[in-house]
Amino acid sequence: ALEKMVAEKGLFSFYDEGHKECCGIRKIAPLRRKLATVEAWITGQRKDQSLDTRQNISEIEVDAAFSTDEHTLVKFNPLANWTSVQVWDYIEAYQVPYNPLHEQGFKSIGCEPCTRPTRPNQHEREGRWWWEDGGKKECGLHAKNS
Repeated sequence: ALEKMVAEKGLFSFYDEGHKECCGIRKIAPLRRKLATVEAWITGQRKDQSLDTRQNISEIEVDAAFSTDEHTLVKFNPLANWTSVQVWDYIEAYQVPYNPLHEQGFKSIGCEPCTRPTRPNQHEREGRWWWEDGGKKECGLHAKNS
């Protein structure tokens, strides 16, 4: 699917057509295949992470995006009620390894061409799909949020 998309539309077609197709091929399809083999998965989603899409996530929920009639998938969001400050306090207190790009201003990290550092006072998701308008900065992994 990836080779077909690139052959037909070019390597950077997502800049013109949006990121949904590219994310679907590179992220959602592989995750869907893996999640079909497990009963539950854990995410790092937080309510404060999004401008308008994550405020209603629960710590434990049925994953509406990846469940099927034959397979109910549970999604754990243990950080749902944490703030960014609490996450970084925990990282520092327990010396949890983290991606060094955070120190270069990348508050939310995705694919290389789709992510850039944010400026001071920008919301962390504003560095994702920076060429697109709007606040719904979701790739589709958490489709209920979109």
